[in-house]
Amino acid sequence: MNVVFAGPDTEGLVDELRERGADVTTIDGVANRPALEDAGIHEADVFLITDVGQATSIVVAKDINPDVRVVAYTDQSLPEFVSGQEVLAVDPALLDPDTVADELVE
Repeated sequence: MNVVFAGPDTEGLVDELRERGADVTTIDGVANRPALEDAGIHEADVFLITDVGQATSIVVAKDINPDVRVVAYTDQSLPEFVSGQEVLAVDPALLDPDTVADELVE
């Protein structure tokens, strides 16, 4: 499984995914189109975002790879313009990184 990860990893989700065999590429800074392409969004199975301030990257990622599964792991609400996108929103207060990694990699 290929995962592109954007935003801070305060919960340790990247390590949990890697422990389960996922190939995770992290984006440092803004997840704009060039950064997404450099991170391999074309071949990614999952685009995981933790910063709703970068929600525009969801639209861009889906434009590049319509089949990518988008997961927002944050306790913040996604902006209205993302509502037309298929996004699985997960609150860290409800599911810990261990559980999320298990579900994504299965």
